[in-house]
Order: sequence, then structure tokens, then C-alpha cells
Amino acid sequence: MVEMVSRPYASAFEKFAAGNPDILCLSADLTSSCEIDGFRDRHPDQFLSMGMAEQNMMSFAGGLGLAGYRPFIHTFGVFMYRRPYDQLMASIAYPRRKVRMMGFLPGVTTPGGMTHQSIEDISVMRSIPNMTILETGDATEVESICEAADSIDGPVWCRVLRGSVPRLFDTPIKVGEMRELSTGDDILVVTTGICTEEAMRARAALKKAGLSIRHLHLHTIKPFDSKALLDQIGSVKHGVITLENHVTEGGVGSLVAETMADAGVGKRLIRLGLRDTYAHGGSRPYLMRYYGLDALALVRGVEDLMGQEFGITESDLDAARVDEVHSLVKAEAL
Repeated sequence: MVEMVSRPYASAFEKFAAGNPDILCLSADLTSSCEIDGFRDRHPDQFLSMGMAEQNMMSFAGGLGLAGYRPFIHTFGVFMYRRPYDQLMASIAYPRRKVRMMGFLPGVTTPGGMTHQSIEDISVMRSIPNMTILETGDATEVESICEAADSIDGPVWCRVLRGSVPRLFDTPIKVGEMRELSTGDDILVVTTGICTEEAMRARAALKKAGLSIRHLHLHTIKPFDSKALLDQIGSVKHGVITLENHVTEGGVGSLVAETMADAGVGKRLIRLGLRDTYAHGGSRPYLMRYYGLDALALVRGVEDLMGQEFGITESDLDAARVDEVHSLVKAEAL
């Protein structure tokens, strides 16, 4: 039974930041929604409410970085790069300020539709010089994201899970490394974020079908250890499948494709994710099924790669976790 942790970021951030006057907590009018309302109430001297003015917040955070502070910005990810892109670039990325951008509601983790779903942020951040990108996949990674981000001498973009989050891993994030969750010699599966849990749901059924799956989880997307990935690719016979809560262009699928192309690797690659589309509103399980981001989509990708059907259905997969849209651990559904 998977342990579920309620609001892991709330307690982790307070434990990390409290009593450290160099760390300032910035909010863009989504304080409770980003689980920092308790920190605001108990540590008002380290809290700044910037209002619904993200452009100003990014420039302000850059100034704080220049003054020697380490600001942690909190808002929904989509509001932290689409609106204030110029300020993010000029005030934070270009001068390499130590600004930690905590972006909540990555991809389809919200039913709010395209206005709230951050589906192309990795592709944008990968293209920005000096930027580090981290993504959380479970409660342990959420609990360690602050320390991991704060270890970087420069700006850091973080995809953060909130609410009720499963604990899948025993060890914290180690920046620059990847997690090897299973070994096998048929297919390499590379996943990030919430898609890692979906791949774990499929592994037993695939093993029963006679497939040997090597599974990697990425929490560090930039910088990326290409050599380590190439070693993993060289250990499988048939090819690679990526599964991500993001568009397939510019995300982890592109990262793997570029790595393979640069090294002249001739094995087949299948990229699973949002395919040149915005997502509409709906529950996370529904959206993951509709857009092909879940365990069954991975199974179909394996069948495509192998050129045969294995007869695996939803009932053969490990049980899916039910994530309530409205719950006590979220300030609101969005």
C-alpha cells in the first residue's frame, strides 16, 4: 500500500526556510494554494505578498538575489513564465540570480484547462541559458526540493506537486542524477513527475507478459547526464519509450531524442505525452487517460515498439490512485 502524504511542501519549506533570514518566501496571491499560508502566519518577517503582478514579482526577486537574498517564488507554474517571460529572462536568468521558482500545478494536475495547465514550461526553460530544471515525482522529492534547488548557484525552475502526494522513493533528490527503478534488457522506459507512478503501475503486467523493462525516473531535467542515459540505452535490445506530463516537443522526449541523435544511436524511440494540443478541463485520471499519459498508454507504446499485442487491459494493471479534485488538502480544485 502506497503511503499518502498530506501537503508535504508546506512542512518541508517551513522546516528548510524558518530561521534562515537569507531565504524569503514570495507569493503571487496564491498563498494557501501553494501551501505557504502557515509559513506566512508563523514567519511574517520572511514572507512577501507580491499580489497578482507576476512581472513585478520576477524583477523584484531578481533584485533580492542581487542583494544577497535567496527568494523562493510561489505561484502556479503557468503564471510564472507565460506572463513574465521577459522579466524572468532579463532579471533572473541572464544575471544568474539565486532565485528558486516553485511552480505548482504542472501539466494536467489541475482541471483548470489551458489557462492553468503548465504544459510547455520544460521546453521553454530548457532553452534558457543558466537555468536548472527539477521536477518532483513523489512526496520524498517534494520534501527535498527546497534543499536541492538551494544547492544551485543560479536560478532554478521546479515543478512541484501539492495536496495528497504518494511516497514512492526512500531517498531525496540528488541534483544531476537519475533514479533506476527497475532493471531489464528489452525496453528502457524514461519517465518524470506523475508519469513515473503510472509506469510503476504497468511494470508488473509487462513482466507477466514476458517483457524485461528498465525504468528510469528523472527529477533533474537540466543539467542532464547524457553519458549515463546512453549507458542505460545501450543495456536494452529494442528501444526507448518516454512518458511525460508535458508536450512531446521540447520536453523529456526531445531531450532523449537529442541525446540519441548526437551519439548516433540507431534504436527506436517512442515519445508519449501531450501531442501538439492543449488539455481541456477534467480530473487528473481522466485527462491522463484521454491524452495518453497513463499506465495503459505506456502499455500500448510498448506494444507499438515491439510490434505485437500482449492483451493487457486496465484490470491487469496495478490499482490507480484516486485523486479527489476537491479535498481538504487543497485550497481549491484549481
